[in-house]
Amino acid sequence: MVDSAVNTRPNILLIFPDQHRGDWMPHDDATCYRLGMEPLPLRMPNVEHIMRDGVTFTNCMTPSPLCAPARACLASGLRYARARVPSNSFNYPVDQRTFYSVLKEAGYTVGGCGKFDLRKPEHFFAGTGWVPKMAKLGFSKGYAIDNGGKHDAIRCATTHVDEDGTRKKYKDPLEHEPVCPYMMYLKERGLMMDHVNDFAKRTKIFGVGLNAEPTTLPDYAYCDNWIGRNGMDIIKSFPTDAPWFLQVNFVCPHEPWDVTERMKEAWEDVRFPHSHRGNEYLREQEQAVRQNYAAMLENIDRNVGLFLEAIEARGDLDNTIIVYSSDHGEMLGDFSMWGKSVPWRGSTNVPLVISAPGIKGGRRVDALVETQDLVSTFTDFTGLEMPGARDSKSLHGILTGSIDQGHHRHFQVSELDTRSFGVISDGRYKLIMQRDDEGMEHYKLYDLNLDPWEDDDISGSNEDIMKELSKHYKDR
Repeated sequence: MVDSAVNTRPNILLIFPDQHRGDWMPHDDATCYRLGMEPLPLRMPNVEHIMRDGVTFTNCMTPSPLCAPARACLASGLRYARARVPSNSFNYPVDQRTFYSVLKEAGYTVGGCGKFDLRKPEHFFAGTGWVPKMAKLGFSKGYAIDNGGKHDAIRCATTHVDEDGTRKKYKDPLEHEPVCPYMMYLKERGLMMDHVNDFAKRTKIFGVGLNAEPTTLPDYAYCDNWIGRNGMDIIKSFPTDAPWFLQVNFVCPHEPWDVTERMKEAWEDVRFPHSHRGNEYLREQEQAVRQNYAAMLENIDRNVGLFLEAIEARGDLDNTIIVYSSDHGEMLGDFSMWGKSVPWRGSTNVPLVISAPGIKGGRRVDALVETQDLVSTFTDFTGLEMPGARDSKSLHGILTGSIDQGHHRHFQVSELDTRSFGVISDGRYKLIMQRDDEGMEHYKLYDLNLDPWEDDDISGSNEDIMKELSKHYKDR
């Protein structure tokens, strides 16, 4: 039986794009100064609206800078070392509890759309985005549409994948039905091979995929816009007599840098700061990529505005928690690096903005937050419990102003075994521990107050600080 408090519990909208780095946000001048950068000419008015109503956490770290592990940590409320998804080659274990299940068992209708990556290696979405395992993970049937990310969608169109994981390359993809619902959508409109061929031509420059030419897809068929419409349909179909949860997993601003013609044209005259210690021979390609990255963020923001309008039309806006975050960042050429899966700021730090009923809004705080903290935050606001989420620390007290942000967490951690590194930070000092191919450990230490870009390794003269941070990392 659903308890009598169910109808008074808040709804939850979680906007979760893929690969949005934390410093590429419409931050105020003081936050940018602390990060050692100038304000960026981003256009994100709807996210700014959430920031004005809510709290912006300017120091949020992903528990692991890789898609499937980061999303497993979010689902479970566990850090990387305990979440049982060490790489993109692992499914989320169905015997491990999720906060989605906690909400559904308490009477929530639990929905979602876009790239979940909780079953990433399977590449099987049944053509509809719903498989029975989604129910085991905690989603409500009829309210969830899972699809592949940018690269996985192409694999679904060009390779036959059975539910048991058997794979066979297609000679002619058009003779077969793709198992990814987005690719099915494109095929029905005669656009699938245009999309497949566009990906194939995005060649690499100096080993880096910096092709910033626009896609041939029309705006309506662009994946994030398709995901947005799916999310809007789900919101409109939610029952009105029970609370709801919706997670919208946009596939942008993940590479490749494929934007539509309209998106491209809107940013052609905007210049961005160059990458930090990047490749000077790639300045123009880098500039084009940064324009496209901003265009993807603007498009996500436009969809965020549509979600806010849809929630208001339901009469639910005053009783809805709204969260904007991401799974991991993107180096964007800093230190001549691209992508994620490295221990530097661009890869490990992510956005986190939360607005909720009854909170003290319009604030920016630098508490040491990790994205799996959302689990206990959600259960606190809904009056529920998830005892197994041992690594999730609720942000409820910071949001309502009942506790000082300094009491939240003393250390934050990010790690990835497949790249042999661990990171721990106490907010001022950040220690990076890396293992080489021979198993030898190497250490780098940075004073983030004096060196926010993590340029100057001070490990040689701060052995006591390194020992202290290493001890807390081992105790994590």
